Amino acid sequence: MQITNDIRYIGVNDHDIDLFEGQYIVENGMAYNSYVITDDKIAVMDTVDAHFKEEWIENLKAVLDGRSPDYLIVQHMEPDHSAGIDAFAKAYPDAVIVASAPAFTMMKQFFGTDYADRRQIIKEGDSLSLGTHTLQFVAAPMVHWPEVMVTYDSTDKVLFSADGFGKFGALDAEEDWACEARRYYFGIVGKFGMQVQNLLKKAAALDIQIICPLHGPILKENLDYYVNLYQTWSSYGVESEGIMIAYTSVYGNTKTAAELLAEKLTAKGCPKVVVADLAREDMAECVEDAFRYGKLVLATTTYNAEIFPFMREFIDELISHSYQKRTVALMENGSWAPMAAKAMRTRLEGCKDITFTENTVQIRSALNDESIAQIETLAEELMAK
Repeated sequence: MQITNDIRYIGVNDHDIDLFEGQYIVENGMAYNSYVITDDKIAVMDTVDAHFKEEWIENLKAVLDGRSPDYLIVQHMEPDHSAGIDAFAKAYPDAVIVASAPAFTMMKQFFGTDYADRRQIIKEGDSLSLGTHTLQFVAAPMVHWPEVMVTYDSTDKVLFSADGFGKFGALDAEEDWACEARRYYFGIVGKFGMQVQNLLKKAAALDIQIICPLHGPILKENLDYYVNLYQTWSSYGVESEGIMIAYTSVYGNTKTAAELLAEKLTAKGCPKVVVADLAREDMAECVEDAFRYGKLVLATTTYNAEIFPFMREFIDELISHSYQKRTVALMENGSWAPMAAKAMRTRLEGCKDITFTENTVQIRSALNDESIAQIETLAEELMAK
């Protein structure tokens, strides 16, 4: 794939993977992106996952057409992007490895060497001339590892964005960018919103015409769309008007209550109501929706004097990804000693800028006139906020 006259894509598609990072379902696989800039000197931008080192080296050789690379630029040391470093170093012993100081420390940990005899340590503000192309390095610590650098090619106006603007899915998959980019962002990067905001501020000073991420498609058109989504996501803003109802249900009564609330909200004109059974749906997609919408309803049973395990997992995921700036409503079910609402509230009280509704729904085993009236009142409050 030719990106500009001098920049070529040499990454790979992975359709064998079922769980990315051992936890995220990726039905359409993953792309591990790598690039080559051909100039007076040649720079290779990152490597790929260990399972595809040989394919990647062959892709590289095909682009080089007999030449040898001068530099390997390592922006991110996570193994899905760095596993080919040692293979590259052995194949091209004269090439210089360019990375941040923390990245070389990690190379020592992964490969047993930090390539001290052939390394070039870079930091914020450094640049590297390849001839016509000048690369500018921008520090991006904790987006989403501490060693990360991104690279700007001022000649072709290309931002090599590391894991920023990445998404799940192989490049040959036909799917909406935002859906899988959102799930990727909140699952992997979402905890580090402040650090992403810092990087976006730096990027705003650059004339960027193309974004080359380490996962997902190269972005060439309508870049404001992608940047604005990242602004919303990283500032924990509300992307879409609507309400998410996340529930767990043992015998179906809490499910009935959640679905009744959804019906009432829809009838009252809520633009979007998403209902998720936490025990059966992809947890990462549930987390994605909790961040997408401005209001969240949590409905669960009291279980072992606490909350049902899938609800506890969901709340813990929200907390670990810095859930904030949202309105939260609670629905609990308990046959003899309802405690779920208190337990959920206690867990979420440490989150920033969480507003709890005044009304909480309490169900005693199954719906009755009283709890149905409570659901009606809660629906009215949610629509009024």
